[in-house]
Amino acid sequence: MKNQYKYLVPFVVAICLVQSCDDEILETTPYGQYTSAEFWRNAEDAEAAANAMYQPLRWEDLYGHSENVFDNSSDDLFRAGDHGYETAMENFTFDASNNGFRYGWTAKYEMIARANAVLINVPNIEMDATLKNRILGEAHFIRAFAYWRFSVIYGSVPIVLEQNVIDNNFNIAKSSIEEVRSQVESDLLKAIDYLPESYSGDDIGRASQGTAYGLLAKLYLYEEDFAAAISAGEAIINGPYALAGNYRDNFEVASENNPEMLFAAQGLDGWADVPKTYDAPRPWGGWDFHNPVEDIVNEYETDDPRLGYSILRPGDMIERGGEFGTVEFTADLSQTGYSLTKYWSFNTDDGTINRDHNVPILRAADVYLIVAEAKIRQDGPGAGDSEINIVRNRVGLDPVSNAGMPELIHERRVELFGENQRHQDLMRWDKAGIVDIVSIYGEDRGQFDPPRTFEKPKHYYFPLPQSEIDKSEGILIQNEDY
Repeated sequence: MKNQYKYLVPFVVAICLVQSCDDEILETTPYGQYTSAEFWRNAEDAEAAANAMYQPLRWEDLYGHSENVFDNSSDDLFRAGDHGYETAMENFTFDASNNGFRYGWTAKYEMIARANAVLINVPNIEMDATLKNRILGEAHFIRAFAYWRFSVIYGSVPIVLEQNVIDNNFNIAKSSIEEVRSQVESDLLKAIDYLPESYSGDDIGRASQGTAYGLLAKLYLYEEDFAAAISAGEAIINGPYALAGNYRDNFEVASENNPEMLFAAQGLDGWADVPKTYDAPRPWGGWDFHNPVEDIVNEYETDDPRLGYSILRPGDMIERGGEFGTVEFTADLSQTGYSLTKYWSFNTDDGTINRDHNVPILRAADVYLIVAEAKIRQDGPGAGDSEINIVRNRVGLDPVSNAGMPELIHERRVELFGENQRHQDLMRWDKAGIVDIVSIYGEDRGQFDPPRTFEKPKHYYFPLPQSEIDKSEGILIQNEDY
């Protein structure tokens, strides 16, 4: 999506004519109805609106930083950095006024609002039918994705759809988590009907059928509908979404938009802050957030190259370039002595941090392991060996045999480290009685992974932002126990 922003400005100007771009969702006005002579006229306007739906993914409040903060609660990462509110989020000592719950809320509803605008207005534009269908499919996917993230973070939230926009009805009660996920499923199924199987050229990076099938497989796994998860996941396994030849290809600028990458926040020539700026060591131009802890380093098998591809350890050498040449990573360059290195590299001509990296959100390897888990939980140990071994074979590891949930849990942890999966995985496995999250988070593993108190069921979901509760004047009810 190299030209994603080519037509973005007129769309943003159009929506800001009728809405303050700083408004939060409960103050939103129905810009989806905007049909002036300046916009919603032709295919070019429709494409501009489609491109604009992706833009908030790059905001600092989403995958620029704040969406990844939720995984600091896992046992893989220490928050590091200097944002005080992240300390409370990591340690489960937060309340509903914590800024971390407010940032992403507004950005996700902005994505929903832009998707609703497309779904209201694009059907009325006379344009090529194939292009129109693609744009409508993208809108259904973007809305589904935003509500999916709402469902795993907060559980129950208000569902704002086209009719709410038409009726100017935004201050509404939250729907149940079952209703939210039903809406996600509905939008994903519509997206699959509309979207192409894959893209080429400048359109690579848009939501495709594979993107929708992958998220649908994840949704069904969370709902413990294992047969449906397998069916949706096999559309990835049997489709044009092969794993990259090299694991690290998923995190290199030149190769990151390969067929394995089902969905990512696109780097787009360094348009916005991205996690690699946060993750890289401060003396090297980064901000040193999200440090790996010793426990995740020890989780990797001795000969697993994913460790070196994902985490810098003392003694590792890295080509910085410019006047710096080859530099050594030393323990004093981060708080834990390790650095998450999936999302950053150097511009070797001058040694500055390369700001062109994507932020991976959904990879085919994730879906292979979703299918493996669904098969194991449905049919028992060994049923998911094929999918697990495809993932392991890619990095040259010996195959597993008769693998059960312990092996699956290990493989997800090391394959997807730092990709915002671990905390949610642990919570759903705890709900299923497979792990004891209270014990895992209560273990004392030293200075950067001390005992933390996880309260069930309170901490299965984070609180809704208190600012939204206050603005709703009694309509929006806080999550239980907060």
